[in-house]
Amino acid sequence: MCQRIAEGTRWTRCGHFQRHLVVAIVDCNTRHCERSVYHKRGCRLPTCARNYGPEIQRDVDAVDDFCWVCKAAVERAARGSALR
Repeated sequence: MCQRIAEGTRWTRCGHFQRHLVVAIVDCNTRHCERSVYHKRGCRLPTCARNYGPEIQRDVDAVDDFCWVCKAAVERAARGSALR
């Protein structure tokens, strides 16, 4: 499967990655992947890979905090335990 190379922010406390930009595509060079330049035009085989493989993540900066989603989850959990 072909892969996308993405640049973004790494949130160090939770380890999540926030993508800012896809900068390149890595071609897997197989004719069984619809994203590859080697895939035959007009091929309709159901066995060919249609999606990209795992994203290659490049950190352009790191933030020593939780991401927004994890912050919200922590705050919801704190409010929920305060109500009990």
